[in-house]
Order: sequence, then C-alpha cells, then structure tokens
Amino acid sequence: MIVFKNIKDDLNGFADEKKSGFLPKFFKAFPGGYGEGDLFLGVTVPHQRTIARKYYKVISHGETELLLRGVFHEYRLTAIFILVMKYEKSSSEKEKDAIISLYLDNLDFINNWDLVDSSAYKLLGAWLYKRDKDLLYELALSDNLWKQRISIISTLYFIRNGCYQDTLNLALLLLNHEHDLIHKAVGWMLREIGNRDPEIETDFLKKNYRKMPRTMLRYAIEKFDQDLRQDFMKGTV
Repeated sequence: MIVFKNIKDDLNGFADEKKSGFLPKFFKAFPGGYGEGDLFLGVTVPHQRTIARKYYKVISHGETELLLRGVFHEYRLTAIFILVMKYEKSSSEKEKDAIISLYLDNLDFINNWDLVDSSAYKLLGAWLYKRDKDLLYELALSDNLWKQRISIISTLYFIRNGCYQDTLNLALLLLNHEHDLIHKAVGWMLREIGNRDPEIETDFLKKNYRKMPRTMLRYAIEKFDQDLRQDFMKGTV
C-alpha cells in the first residue's frame, strides 16, 4: 500500500482549489449532469501523467485497482495513465491479459469521457485488434453511456490500422442514440475513417446522414470542403 499512498500524497500535493471548483462544471458533475457526484482535487493532466510515469513500473495491479476506484476523478485518470503505460511497455501477453482483465472488471469506474478516451482504444482496442470483437457490440447494446462510448472509441485502434468495418457497424448501432457524447464520439470516429479513406466515409454518410443527429454529422464532415459540408447539412447530397 506504500505506492498507493505515495501517489495519493503526490496528487494531493498538486491540488488546486480554483481548478477543483471549475472542473465539476467542465465535466458536468452537477445534479442531473452526466458526471453527477464526481469529486475533483484540481490536478492538471500533465501533473497526473508525470505521477503515472513516476510510479507505473512499481505499482501493483492491486494498488492500481484501488486508485482506479478512488473517490476523486484525478485518482481514476492517473490509474488509467498507469494502466496504459503498463500495457504499452509490456512484452508479456499474460501481463497484458491481466491489465485488460483489471480494466474490464472496473468499467463502472471509467465514468467520464476523458477516462474513456484516454483508455478505450489504447487498452481494449489494442487488445481486441486480433481477437473476436463481440465484446464491443455487447458494450454498445448496453444501457450504460460510458460503456457505449468505450465501444466506439475502442475502434480508433482498428481505424489507425486500416480496419474500418467494426466502426461502421457500431456507428449504425449507435446512430439514433439520445446523448450528444455518443453523437460526438461516432462522428469523430467516422471523421477518422475519412482522414484515411474519404470514399468509405462519404459512402456511409450518403446512406445514413439524413437519419443522423446533427452533432454527429457535423463532427463527421468537419474536414470536408465547405461546399460539400453545406450540401450534407442542407440534405442535398
């Protein structure tokens, strides 16, 4: 428990009262917000990354899990950074499997967009790349906003390796989702496909853009030339 205590002490040492007052608004931690009830120390992300680099080689999985279940948002994000560093630096498939098992066992604590976006593709996406993808569809069909976001963001790893079909499949599953955090995530992943293969993204959009939420569409077409963006927004493609 020594490393766990040292990390908490380091994070607490960087706590900033002014930032801790601002962050609940930024992450919608107010009543009725998507991050309702979350608590913040006010530690910047660069400081959290520095602490993660300092300790990732020596912290145990058990202590990392305690950190990931911590009451403060910064505890959980620092734990995410640690897990990603452990995973990316490991050459052992057994070790990587253990990291993913810990991650999946604690999805309930991956409960805001920064926690998802800092981990999903780097951990779950990387691990599933050459494995069966059924888990992503299970997450997409769950009733949990963060698990649904994990499902689509995980595919960024596939996209960066030239594999797009699971992203397109999941985009269809999430096309009519009610939350703008999913609209933004799906639109972002479609845009990432378009950055690599504009024809695939454009073909998908032509078939589906009239059914898409406006935010999703705007994110997806952000890199298109102005005239084509306007045609999509006006429904004249």
